[in-house]
Amino acid sequence: MNIICDQERMPGERLLSKMEEGAVFCVESEGIPSDRVEVSLTFVSPEEIQELNSIYRGVDKVTDVLSFPQYEDLNQLPAEGEIPLGDVVICTQQALLQADEFGHSNERELVYLFVHSICHLLGYDHMEEADKQEMRAKEEAVMSKISLER
Repeated sequence: MNIICDQERMPGERLLSKMEEGAVFCVESEGIPSDRVEVSLTFVSPEEIQELNSIYRGVDKVTDVLSFPQYEDLNQLPAEGEIPLGDVVICTQQALLQADEFGHSNERELVYLFVHSICHLLGYDHMEEADKQEMRAKEEAVMSKISLER
């Protein structure tokens, strides 16, 4: 797994390692070889994510994370070479507020948001209740595997 991150806003090695570990479980559970997967990860301010949310989703408010999948269907993944799965944008300040609100560590919240986004990049969604339950089950299974369960 290759996580491309802005050097100026790069997280610590421990956090990045946990994010990668979670993402590897996500993609490999879909039968995708993690050593071929590339994901772009960017950390932004509340103002930056609000602007992106407004532009790309038509929602003019701060959110915790945005996902921009490269493929609409996993059947479109290249058979050979790198698989650029997509882009993940996390609002660090919002994530830290949520960690406090939910009563768990900053690490857990940031890794969870990354895993959540990887699920979106893999085609999971939470608009319908059945889809939401399926996505949450996958997220929680991954978080448990990397010892960051609730």
